[in-house]
Amino acid sequence: MAEYADVIVNISRDELDKTFQYRIPDALKETVTLGTRVEFPFSTRKKMNGYVVGLSDVPKIEESRIRELSGLAKRSVNVDDRMMALAAWMKEAYGCTYNQALKTVLPAKAAVRKGRTRVASVELPNQEECAAYVPSPLTNAQQEAADGIMAQQKGENKPCLLYGVTGSGKTEVYMELIAHCISEGKQAVLLIPEIALTYQNLKRFFLRFGERVGVINSRQSAGEKYETVSKAREGALDLVIGPRSALFVPFQELGLIIIDEEHEHAYNSDLTPRYHAREVAEKLCELTGASLVLGSATPSLESFFKAESGIYQLFRLSERAVKGAALPAVSVVDLRAELAEGNKSVFSRLLTEKIEDRLEKREQIMLFLNRRGYAGFVSCRSCGKPLVCPHCSISLTYHRGGTLRCHYCGYSIPFPDKCPSCGSPYIAAFGTGTQKVETIVQKAFPTARVLRMDADTTSGKSGHSRILDAFSKDEADILIGTQMIVKGHDFPKVTLVGVLAADLSLYVPEYDAAERTFALLTQASGRAGRGRTPGEVILQTYMPEHYAVQAAAHQDYESFYREEMAFRRLMHYPPAGRLLTAWISGSDAAGTEQKARALRTVLEDTFLAEAPVITGPAEGVEIKRKDIYREQLLIKHPDAAVLRRIRDYAARLLGDTIQFEIQ
Repeated sequence: MAEYADVIVNISRDELDKTFQYRIPDALKETVTLGTRVEFPFSTRKKMNGYVVGLSDVPKIEESRIRELSGLAKRSVNVDDRMMALAAWMKEAYGCTYNQALKTVLPAKAAVRKGRTRVASVELPNQEECAAYVPSPLTNAQQEAADGIMAQQKGENKPCLLYGVTGSGKTEVYMELIAHCISEGKQAVLLIPEIALTYQNLKRFFLRFGERVGVINSRQSAGEKYETVSKAREGALDLVIGPRSALFVPFQELGLIIIDEEHEHAYNSDLTPRYHAREVAEKLCELTGASLVLGSATPSLESFFKAESGIYQLFRLSERAVKGAALPAVSVVDLRAELAEGNKSVFSRLLTEKIEDRLEKREQIMLFLNRRGYAGFVSCRSCGKPLVCPHCSISLTYHRGGTLRCHYCGYSIPFPDKCPSCGSPYIAAFGTGTQKVETIVQKAFPTARVLRMDADTTSGKSGHSRILDAFSKDEADILIGTQMIVKGHDFPKVTLVGVLAADLSLYVPEYDAAERTFALLTQASGRAGRGRTPGEVILQTYMPEHYAVQAAAHQDYESFYREEMAFRRLMHYPPAGRLLTAWISGSDAAGTEQKARALRTVLEDTFLAEAPVITGPAEGVEIKRKDIYREQLLIKHPDAAVLRRIRDYAARLLGDTIQFEIQ
């Protein structure tokens, strides 16, 4: 038994991101192991909590100066050795402190009193329903994909990418893989991008696998999370479903990780460490020997690029699973022509006609408002073109005082009176929201039963499930919403999907705006016609000629991939190159901008031989959150190792006033 414990203090501060050695009391020598959360004296006046990250029989300093652990931290959750190794890797990969990484890999931070367990706050099938469930046989294509993935798992065990069109039955393949995993005495994790998707997935997986299914999500209480984590650790669960935090559930025999809708940006953490669930899942599989499966109808460019490069193994599902169900017919409506002919409504004449038709037939309709990132962008309603930075191919953002600026390089122009492309005076920012659309729908179609699903209507713990359950039970004719209504849901009576502003997400000031747009439009289109009744989609747009809109209309991922990769190669954006984003923070605007400019100069001088391309800070672009100003530097280089060295150097210079993300 070890005599000394190396402890890391439970505070995410750079100056304390190191270990401190303590003597282990005799009473704790059989209890304290790697990952144990302990209490110890840290100063003359207080005790602190931390984690044991090393054990030794050799004192690192004079033995008389080594103090003794006070005991175990109360109501604590320990970290197993695999998660310790994962945290160590995350510290290096994402440039965070050890403590920040440890806190991330703990899905439940502390023990709490156990109460009545409610899984996802929805009504789940009872034991009799589960016992009566007989799974539908897989189609030939689904069985071929499942068999191929299982063969890969027993061979090279490469990560597998399941690329299947919307409605092709990827979930059925997942269930087959999970059943095989469980039959071998192992456990599985299924990641989903949104809480809104938990409801439908849980019901299906509970029917198939009974009560040995757990869930984790951000809307659960601390008690619910802790109970799920405890059951997983004790071997009482075979499967856990949830967003990216479910990745860290402490299964002892992890055999399979599935990331559904792997293209979703919800798998990116916006908090330090700024990790991507796909990368962490790959590392966790490497540490545990588990297999990784990624699934999507619109794979991320990074994943498809890896599949083309042979790093991932690619499997395809090219047709819908329901016999007779085909991909929907898609019509692209040019809103420029609608405006020219006097229609200023949010509904084109064709969409109005189709809504009336479906209401008469008692079929269901989904109206999707593509609002992602609309605030601040400016476009012309006559020609449809946004105002774009000539240097970065990124949309300009409107700022108070009538200025349009690029958030990448700082290029700016005054707000024009007329469109620079066509001379039209119809140039403005978009400003329609879901509540306004709901009001318009109720006025235009007074007999329709309408549900709205957005951040306001789903704020309660069971908000998502309440709305989705009502729609699935045919208690509404029209469901209006933002992104959350078009991801992964399966409503067989939906035969019409209307996308009210198909091109809005093209205007976000990000290099991957076209990829996000294509994915959203394709996923939205995929909600129509999933039963035996043919589906139809109306895409309303001011830019019908854009390749992302055209490819989505034809459900043609590979043509979009080729076009978008050409753009990424031209601009050296990921995955054709690597990108380090650095956010510099400060308490005053001028000082923060000055610090960012000084850092850019230092980095260009220090890494002259590596020749990174550094953009920013964008002059005049002030981002202020909670009284803290932020400036952004973008650093491009083909070698991620060079970017990591730049990151580490900048971190030593600026400490906790700088954050990073490498893509």
